Amino acid sequence: MTATDAAIEAHRGNAPHPGWDWRRVAYLVQLSRALDKMEETRLVPEKKVLYQFSARGHDMAQVLLGLKLTDPADAACGYYRSRPMLLSLGVPVDDALGSAMGRAGGYSDGRDIGVVFNYPNPHGASALPMCGGVGAQYTPTAGWAQAIEYHRAVLKDPAYDSAIAVVLGGEASCATNGFWAALTIATTQQLPMLFFIEDNGYGISVPSSFQTPGGDIAANLASFSDLTVLSGDGTEPAEAARLVDRAMTHVRERRAPVLLRLTVPRLQGHSFQDTQTYKGDAVVQAEWARDPLPKLKSHLLGSLIDEDEWDALQREAEQAAEAAREKAEARPVSDPEQVTRNVFFEGELQREGGQWAHGYTPPPSVDTPAPDGQRINMGAAIRRTLEQELETNPRVLVFGEDVGPKGGVHAVTLGLQDKFGPSRVFDTSLSEEGIVGRAVGMALAGLMPVPEIQFRKYAEPATEQINDCGTMRWRTANRFAAPMVLRVPGGFFKCGDPWHSQTNEVAFVHQPGWKVAVPSNAEDAVGLLRAALRGNDPVIFFEHRAMLDDSWARRPWPGDAFVLPFGRARKVAEGDDITIVTWGAMTPRCEAAAAHLSADVIDLRTLMPWDRDMVLDSVRRTRRCLIVHEDIQTAGFGAEIAAVVADEAFMDLDAPVSRLTMPDIPSPHNPVLLDWAVPSVERIRAKIDDLVGF
Repeated sequence: MTATDAAIEAHRGNAPHPGWDWRRVAYLVQLSRALDKMEETRLVPEKKVLYQFSARGHDMAQVLLGLKLTDPADAACGYYRSRPMLLSLGVPVDDALGSAMGRAGGYSDGRDIGVVFNYPNPHGASALPMCGGVGAQYTPTAGWAQAIEYHRAVLKDPAYDSAIAVVLGGEASCATNGFWAALTIATTQQLPMLFFIEDNGYGISVPSSFQTPGGDIAANLASFSDLTVLSGDGTEPAEAARLVDRAMTHVRERRAPVLLRLTVPRLQGHSFQDTQTYKGDAVVQAEWARDPLPKLKSHLLGSLIDEDEWDALQREAEQAAEAAREKAEARPVSDPEQVTRNVFFEGELQREGGQWAHGYTPPPSVDTPAPDGQRINMGAAIRRTLEQELETNPRVLVFGEDVGPKGGVHAVTLGLQDKFGPSRVFDTSLSEEGIVGRAVGMALAGLMPVPEIQFRKYAEPATEQINDCGTMRWRTANRFAAPMVLRVPGGFFKCGDPWHSQTNEVAFVHQPGWKVAVPSNAEDAVGLLRAALRGNDPVIFFEHRAMLDDSWARRPWPGDAFVLPFGRARKVAEGDDITIVTWGAMTPRCEAAAAHLSADVIDLRTLMPWDRDMVLDSVRRTRRCLIVHEDIQTAGFGAEIAAVVADEAFMDLDAPVSRLTMPDIPSPHNPVLLDWAVPSVERIRAKIDDLVGF
């Protein structure tokens, strides 16, 4: 081969690949640039955009990626620099710009930052609701990938045969818990998931060498089992296109995960406010020398388009951006009176996510129990309810640490995997972030996930995912929702300790968008769990360890159709002298303590929502109120109840509203110390007598 022949072959190797719509690529990159420029030079200085992230430098690689998301069941979850990918999926430009301006409509109706993207795509791949937290996008995407395989292999839905999940992240996000949890899920389960890492060398001002050894996550993962790792330059059109195509083809055809790292320059600051003073002039100049836009132009000129067509594409993009600005500025600010809507399902179905949006219809139900057979304990009642719903609803999946062959550390899931198999009831890696995060993705894909956290304290690593799941319906203005039932055992048992015995239900109540159930007995557990599994909101289902096999909590099976509505308390005892409000393991203690007088003992059963009407009606009649709970006193949920009673029934009271709780300490381990700390029957009785005699 002569030198001339070699040069010709080299040119052919770098010529625009015919498998891509390069004109579309050029237009979308220039549209992204036009929007960034408009925001930075006009809309931010005019204070019409308050939070801006430039995608310059990242844009070409993202556009290439987005144009390969062609399956309607594909989904991608991005981060704050992912607008070019959204544009390539077909998001209306005025939605993209209007969302940045906080106007009505768009991603969130002005409720969320405009760079926190979502797109329930009616014509193709959806952009899953991203989160404001770095790395929070990974495990929900892994959940979507696992749901794809469930739809395909278990539900036998051909619509998912070639679908994949794609997650975008910067190199700094590779240091987060979410990244490693999702990587573990995707590789151990061999899921069709692409990790698309855009490495610009900086996490705001911190170099990538602080995020991963050597600053190269691809090199560090080269020997990671069951993961294909690709790496290259995201500013070179031919190389980036080749790598994106190779990665997407591998995930689609081999149904296995790929990590693709593309190096790109961050041509602006982390956000508009970031002046990049931590970068030297030589670094900034080197980054601009790698700008992918001139490289794309050079790649296309002469071989595919000429200078005039390039200029025409640029004008078209600028005109589209200007037209979008006019439409976006014409949008009003959403009605402030509506900002409290859509925390929970209100009757209007979300556009994507949850089994209801995928055609599920709850079976007929009754809200009155029909007791049948001998009394069973609460653990058996929960197990039987899970079994029934697994049997009748193929969208239900139960998972968590040790829920499979072992049957759960509390034996609540015993035998379920034997009956339904490991695709329906399965163990997970030891990562609460991964357990709850993947449940979010599964719920978005139309399943009803039932994740378990082994003990209340161990929900803490999943706090970000819990928060993001609860706020999803509200922050997307009812475009997306992720209903699930998160089972959380907790509370004292035969002994206590700071790690396995906490309750702290109030933290869940303080997470907007979550319903919270705290059953005290088998009958209520059945009704509330069944309501949650058939509902359209995320639910925290708190299973008190002391009540799972407590004799007081045993009840006959309440019937296969019994559903207990949330927000409906129950009077364990009725009387006129005092109102005692409680829940969970304190319920039988309060009943026993009040047996010597005439008292209303109210078991709330759910804390979100809670039955304010029953409590207030009772207090107005008895004129005294005592609130008893196991959680610590300061900022416990009893304080909320006391505040409501004081606000709305103050003039009816003959004594101060009072609380009896654990002191502000963790649960002690030694049984003697535990018995002293947890409200006992004797202490409750003494407090009752003090209030009645006030």
